[in-house]
Parts: sequence; C-alpha cells; structure tokens
Amino acid sequence: MTDNNKYLPIIQIGNVLVSPDLFTERFCCDLDACKGACCIEGDAGAPVTPDEIAGIESALDTVWNELSAGAQAVIDRQGVAYTDEEGDLVTSIVNGKDCAFTCYENGCCLCALERAWRNGRTSFCKPMSCSLYPIRERTFRDGTIGLNYNRWKICDSARRKGAELDLPVYKFLRQPLIRRFGEDWYRELEKVAEEMFGHKQS
Repeated sequence: MTDNNKYLPIIQIGNVLVSPDLFTERFCCDLDACKGACCIEGDAGAPVTPDEIAGIESALDTVWNELSAGAQAVIDRQGVAYTDEEGDLVTSIVNGKDCAFTCYENGCCLCALERAWRNGRTSFCKPMSCSLYPIRERTFRDGTIGLNYNRWKICDSARRKGAELDLPVYKFLRQPLIRRFGEDWYRELEKVAEEMFGHKQS
C-alpha cells in the first residue's frame, strides 16, 4: 500500500479482503516497453495450485515445441512445478529466474500456455497468479482471501500507461477477477469503487 493510501480501510467483499490500492493505483501492461519482463525476472516461478499443475500438464504436449531446450530439460528433470524455499508450489524456472513456459514473438516474451489458449489449442490459459498480476493473492488460515497490489520496478511503464489512461488496477484486471471470483463479486467491487472512490462504471 502506498503512503497516500495507508489510512484508507481494507474493504471486505464476501470472504475477500481488498486493498484500497486496487482502486487508487493505475496500471496497464505496456508490452512494447517492458517486453514481458515479468516472465523472466525474479527468483522463483509463479504460484500455482495442484489443479493448475494438472491443467499445465494437460497442455504440455501442445506447447512443448515452443519451449526452449533449457525449459524442456528442467521440466523433464523436475516436472512443470516445484516447491520453493517458502514452501509454495510454483512453476518451474530456467537459470534461476525465467519461467519455463515463456516463448518469444517479435522480440517480446510471451506465455506459451496463454498463446495456445488464445489460439484455441488448449482449454487451460495460465496460472491465476499470472492473470491477476499486479494483484497478489494470499489465503489465510480461516479461508479468508487477501488481495494486495504488488509494486515492481519493471512495471514502471505499466504504471505510466495506466496513469495516462486513468485505468485503476481493478478495471485493468476485470476479466481475471471475474474468472477468479465471479460476476456477482465483481459487481460488488464496482459498487465499492463508485461509492467510496467516485469511479464511474462503463
């Protein structure tokens, strides 16, 4: 949460606790500027669930030839995911940072899984943690879910573009949030945005 928002309340919608940053911060991915750096930076893979691991495995044959030789070797050795130092399941990575499922198109790093899904070749898109970024999700012991905005230096261009478009994080991620929590939940989110933050809904 940014300093300007530290006194704003956490908002609860159903069993989901939402950081006010999702309403006050602006964001829009700018692939022309960042070239998909989020897929090849960091020190661990993307968080995944057991169901998502099964989804990745079901799509693996479809995207296999689009993966690098290094990625294929890692997957052959340890599978599509591993348990990181914090005990979380994450996608396999190459050279300590690159997601194994990256591919390249016109000099831009893309997700091979998502590209296959968009082309109608698989039924699995990509891990929800990737679809929801820059939102990070955390599940607490009582089953409550927390949604926080993650600020990463490599996404400076996305913040600039979001500011130019006046696009709040929750609007940029409308479709992933609906896929994760449903239409009714998202409508409640929009009501909060309108009542608390004065956002007009299209």
